[in-house]
Amino acid sequence: MFEKQKAYDILSEALSFGGDFSEIFIEHNQKNNISMVNGKIDKANSGLDYGLGLRIFSGDKVIYSYTNNLLFDNLIKMAREASLAAEKNESTVINDFEENDYREDANKHKALINPSKVEKQIIVDILAEASDSAFKYNNLISQTIIGHFDSVQDVLIANSNGLWVRDRRIRTRASVTAVASSKTEKQRGYFGPGALKGLEFYDETDLNEIAREAARSAVVMLKADFCPGGKMPVIIDNGFGGVIFHEACGHSLEAAAIAKNASVFSNKIGEKIANEKVSAIDDGTISNEWGSINVDDEGQRGRKNILIENGILKSYMVDEFNGRKIGRSSTGSSRRESYKYPPVSRMTNTYIAPGKDKADDIISSTDYGIYAKYMGGGSVNPTTGEFNFAVNEAYMVRNGKIAEPVRGATIIGKGFETLMNIDMVSDNLKLAQGMCGASSGSVPVNVGQPMIRVQNIVVGGRE
Repeated sequence: MFEKQKAYDILSEALSFGGDFSEIFIEHNQKNNISMVNGKIDKANSGLDYGLGLRIFSGDKVIYSYTNNLLFDNLIKMAREASLAAEKNESTVINDFEENDYREDANKHKALINPSKVEKQIIVDILAEASDSAFKYNNLISQTIIGHFDSVQDVLIANSNGLWVRDRRIRTRASVTAVASSKTEKQRGYFGPGALKGLEFYDETDLNEIAREAARSAVVMLKADFCPGGKMPVIIDNGFGGVIFHEACGHSLEAAAIAKNASVFSNKIGEKIANEKVSAIDDGTISNEWGSINVDDEGQRGRKNILIENGILKSYMVDEFNGRKIGRSSTGSSRRESYKYPPVSRMTNTYIAPGKDKADDIISSTDYGIYAKYMGGGSVNPTTGEFNFAVNEAYMVRNGKIAEPVRGATIIGKGFETLMNIDMVSDNLKLAQGMCGASSGSVPVNVGQPMIRVQNIVVGGRE
């Protein structure tokens, strides 16, 4: 992808006027998107991102430049101009490169079928069959939107400390939306499964069953009454229920927030921040999972980071730059959408670990409350941890049994208080896929948890 001598010269030029660290990130990313509405192709796009990002550390300041013009003279010019923004420093020695290649044998997340080498009609047929499955579920289904995304991203990361890392990331994801309609209402069911895999993903994922489940959820919510409001116990099911921890707590455990003292968890390592039944993990090493990595976007190996253990805060997610500010080493947590973004600490596969309770016992021990089967989107203030999330599919719980479905439910609370109020954690861990947006762009992540119960939280609905 790039000659070592050229990289060496660019890194050296980037430190010619100042700074104490330089890094280049080169990306070649081939992407495909297909969208189908009601079984017919609506959009089909293919694209190629190719460019270089240059980063310089200068004390507590970072300088970032990027370009898609990879002519050597242009890169030298960009490096020189970026260096002028750095503080004066004694000459920094560029270490010899130590090469690491995670594209082949060392790649534990092997992709068997390269999407760029497969006829698009094969994908179109898979999407059309899923659309048909949703329509056949119930005559109340009025629309389907089925999508496909794949990317083959090759990267090279080199820095002035001598790091030279090449990596290939192949990802495939589908999106399934089914809309149910009556004369006065519309409700939708949605799922977005994905993996760090090639097109073998579709051999291992029953997209037709996922489409039927989306249709079922939409039909159930179409017929549901409105949810009552008030403070009450809420049972949040496994899988995408973990989005609450991701948004309301996970972002507050990233070094980018900790370094700015913009987190309720700043300076709380070793303190109790959750019920003792709660342990939380960010693990980028899980084989072929959507949020997994071989290396992060600073070239550090992905790893399993214990964030909370039995209620005690153990670690943050740390990138190199913010690690400098808080005096902590990288945890392999630095990520970016593309070469256009400087990397910062981000999540990979973040989840609440399995507990010892049983799902049936959680339900049977709840006299009255809400069962949130599928969570939706929401909003969060990362500084305070205050959040507001919609529930896509919800039910009343009465006398220890799941009762009638209800719609329009929201869950409102604070991350810190919610962690403390989790009083039951089941053993049925499940992960779900999503995209996370932050200052370094949108990156693939998994959220997850077993079924949990929050013993007292505000539910928004109708009185």
